[in-house]
Amino acid sequence: MEKPEQKPPIKVKIKVGNIEFEIECQEEQLQAAIDKILASLTNKIREIPTTITPSASVAPRAETCKGIIQKLWMEGWFATPRNLGEVHMEMAKRGYHYDRTAVAHALIDLVKEGILSRDGKPRRYQYAQKRPPP
Repeated sequence: MEKPEQKPPIKVKIKVGNIEFEIECQEEQLQAAIDKILASLTNKIREIPTTITPSASVAPRAETCKGIIQKLWMEGWFATPRNLGEVHMEMAKRGYHYDRTAVAHALIDLVKEGILSRDGKPRRYQYAQKRPPP
């Protein structure tokens, strides 16, 4: 019996501040690997004592693109249908600069999970909350 053909691994570089990670894995393992790395990084950053005064402290952020979009959903931002450009721009306004394709993939994941709905034609999709946040 022949083995199913395995896809070549995906290679991804992530840079958070002055720390850079390289991941090489299968596509279905990528999200879990990124989530683990960012969670570990966030925990380590919290352990580092800061010399910044509390009023000026700004904790470094290590969040996934999907996680940021989920926060927008939790805030009710998707109560009004939004296109990819609007989502990308809102994330940038909040200080998160992800590639548009990463944003598009995260939106598709959230559609598949039943959090968002997608209406329209290719390249003109509108994303809206499928169900209100809890």
